[in-house]
Amino acid sequence: MGEHYTSVAVIGAGHAGIEAALASARMGIDTILFTMSLDAVANMPCNPSIGGTAKGHLVYEIDALGGQMGKSADLVTLQTRTLNLGKGAAVYSKRVQADRAEYRKIMKKTLEETPNLSLVQAEIADIITSEENGKKKIDAVVTRLGDIYKVKCAVICTGTYLNGTVHTGNICYPSGPDYMMNASFLTSALLREGISMMRFKTGTPARIHKDSIDFSKLEVQKGDTVSFPFSWQTPEEDYPKKDQLDCHIVYTNEKTHEIIRANLKKSAMYSGNIHGTGPRYCPSIEDKIVRFSDKERHQLFVEPMGKDTSEIYLQGFSTSMPTDVQEQMVHSLVGFENAKIMRYAYAIEYDCTDPQELMPTLEYKKIDGLFGAGQFNGTSGYEEAAAQGLVAGINAALKIKGEECMILPRSSSYIGTLIDDLVTKGTNEPYRMMTSRSEYRLLLRQDNADRRLTPIGRRVGLVGDEQWAHYTEKTRLIDEETERMRKTNVRPSDELNKILEDLGTSPISVPTCVAELIKRPQIDLEKLEKFDTYRPVLPESVLFAAQTEIKYEGYVKKQLAEIARSEKSENKPLPADMDYSEIKGLRIEAMQKLNKVKPLTVGQASRISGVSPADISVLLIYLSCENNKSKDTSPDISGKSN
Repeated sequence: MGEHYTSVAVIGAGHAGIEAALASARMGIDTILFTMSLDAVANMPCNPSIGGTAKGHLVYEIDALGGQMGKSADLVTLQTRTLNLGKGAAVYSKRVQADRAEYRKIMKKTLEETPNLSLVQAEIADIITSEENGKKKIDAVVTRLGDIYKVKCAVICTGTYLNGTVHTGNICYPSGPDYMMNASFLTSALLREGISMMRFKTGTPARIHKDSIDFSKLEVQKGDTVSFPFSWQTPEEDYPKKDQLDCHIVYTNEKTHEIIRANLKKSAMYSGNIHGTGPRYCPSIEDKIVRFSDKERHQLFVEPMGKDTSEIYLQGFSTSMPTDVQEQMVHSLVGFENAKIMRYAYAIEYDCTDPQELMPTLEYKKIDGLFGAGQFNGTSGYEEAAAQGLVAGINAALKIKGEECMILPRSSSYIGTLIDDLVTKGTNEPYRMMTSRSEYRLLLRQDNADRRLTPIGRRVGLVGDEQWAHYTEKTRLIDEETERMRKTNVRPSDELNKILEDLGTSPISVPTCVAELIKRPQIDLEKLEKFDTYRPVLPESVLFAAQTEIKYEGYVKKQLAEIARSEKSENKPLPADMDYSEIKGLRIEAMQKLNKVKPLTVGQASRISGVSPADISVLLIYLSCENNKSKDTSPDISGKSN
């Protein structure tokens, strides 16, 4: 046992902990990252993929702020695909299948080589707090071996390890993900300190030996031939890689469903063994069969785990059935008649916190200097975890530096939406980011993540000179190209008009600027290439961003006007120590919810479930009256009271 000192301690080296620790260290703060096992750093116990619907947006935003996830994902991409291409560019979402082992290796090496950062294998079993000015503050974290680390800030990123319990059929036992040791002491310490806890559940499917699968019976799913990397640091001309691996698609069938229905009581989900709440948008296969009993089949994705492994991931087939039933289920799939399971599926329950106890900085309201991030905050997914870890790490570093904290508004990013949803509305199930959760999704596109967030990353000190130079040059090129498209005319011709008519849009009879043509849904730069003879040679990402800005220009102006109208109430501050029970006219439910959340602004208060527009009106009247009282009692120039 010994006593040590560090400025920031990050508990857990999953996707949240990595971003938190790297952000803090890169901002010049002495940081220690604790992990249950050095072999589990950046582990992907579930699907080894990065991105997806809305999740791809989060990865681009993480990169724009100076985070790591996108950089590492680009280096280990096995296949890249852009989802939602049949919809508008606002909801295009990049997703890559990643090499699980290589991702872990790169992340661990990155951590080991980062100045100001130490990576330590230890279980944090306790925290020590003291009271200062009537409020608790974090003083130290304590390992299971009794070592005390004095800290100024700590970030809890325990993922699914905290009191983890694995379930397979009627067998359950204490365990973290991938049958690793769980963290069994920290929950009681947090409860002792007055922190509310919840119990959630997630799961993972079996891994299959690829040589035992008959791929000739499966649908092939190719990767994109043209795609943009997640990170500014990845050379665009080298991406995507030419040697992408194929993924495949298979479907459940009536036989699969019969096996599941016949054995439903053997599932830990339906036997009563599991009490935690599972993710609504990523249910187990038995849950799908019960909830969607009218569906004849369910789509499953057959995806590689890496280049140097024979393990295949069966996405969409998560289960907590006994192993013998899992064998039957897998063998019922076409092409999997002789499949060999290498790792059996399981469900895992774990402890997490009530995110409504956090401020938008992800710092606890009750304990100064203590932050939470990732699945510990009740979310689901690597990308949501990494985004929170980045915000928590940045704010811990800013707090130590004595600088203004970073709070991302909903209008700025999906990260801002995610955190605002969590701390304002809370969650009663593992929260997953979706594009539909944002009212500003036309503004929050993948292609403009850097324009929205890189200046913020620069302000807080996480975006270095190289990234900033890349950002300013790219911004200049986009601005110049959009301006050129507004000023450059295309002359009418028989050839052009035939193309326009074939595409279902009207021909032109007078010279028309490129921008006006691009605004038509049927037209893009590629179709105009032959006629737009003055177009300069530019990176594809610049052309795409410029084109998208032109196409969305009208919608963006409307959303910006909406944001401007709502900013007055959105940014109107509320005292952090306000007692809402003293405000006459508030309904009891609203008073209770406001006292629980302690919103920082009127805008945040308006999004709390149970707070009505009428309650907000009462609150605004109260604030106005209090403001007038303050003016009435303020001293005049001579120093006398008014």
